[in-house]
Amino acid sequence: MTAPIRIAIAGALGRMGQVMTAAVEADPALQLVARFDRPDLPGEGLVSVDAALAACDVVIDFTLPAASVVLAEQAAAAGVRMVVGPTGFTDAQVAAIRRSAAKVAIVRAGNFSLGLNILMGFVAQAARALPADAYDIEVFEAHHRHKVDAPSGAALMLGEAAARGRGVKLADVGRRARDGITGERPAGEIGFSVLRGGGIVGDHSVTFAAEEEILTLSHSGRDRALFARGALAAAKWVVAKPPGEYDMQDVLGFAKG
Repeated sequence: MTAPIRIAIAGALGRMGQVMTAAVEADPALQLVARFDRPDLPGEGLVSVDAALAACDVVIDFTLPAASVVLAEQAAAAGVRMVVGPTGFTDAQVAAIRRSAAKVAIVRAGNFSLGLNILMGFVAQAARALPADAYDIEVFEAHHRHKVDAPSGAALMLGEAAARGRGVKLADVGRRARDGITGERPAGEIGFSVLRGGGIVGDHSVTFAAEEEILTLSHSGRDRALFARGALAAAKWVVAKPPGEYDMQDVLGFAKG
């Protein structure tokens, strides 16, 4: 009988930390061996970062980018693989995560929903098939009022998928905001629209708008457990992988061409 994979949860007192804790405890293939959070946040059963890393095979992190960077360095030094869930990383922070991933396997994704990652494939196919001079692309996303970054990591993933389908770089064609007299929309632009409010878990859609028709591909999250399901799949996958930075497309075995 295969021994359970030993899991530690970072940010255990947060909303996702609590969801992840329940999900790990319910999975017989996993064993929750440690929970930890910021030292200034006391909580029953919490341990130090060092103790958690010494006890686990994989640490699952849904904290904040700056904390993830530090934890990745610590995990790499301890030889512990990671699943990294925060969004809103700066370029410098992404580079730091990649340095840690050169020493230990890390799965980092803007969204761990299995359905959302399948949607990415559909978006890339549609962008490849629908001509840029006829179909405008707009990525829409909505999240709860507490989310601090915009557009969401998942929205940027969808924008990257659309750009990849068209054979261009999102940095060259993306437009994240419109205000005032903006002029006509240029052909080939990939736009982003954002809503923040209430307790919305996460809604994403990509619209391909032509003069004659509108195609919309969408995904709606109803419970944070959907992210936990994907994160657990990533933890089970990454435990046997060599050093490197991976994402959910790797976990699901999707081609990235």
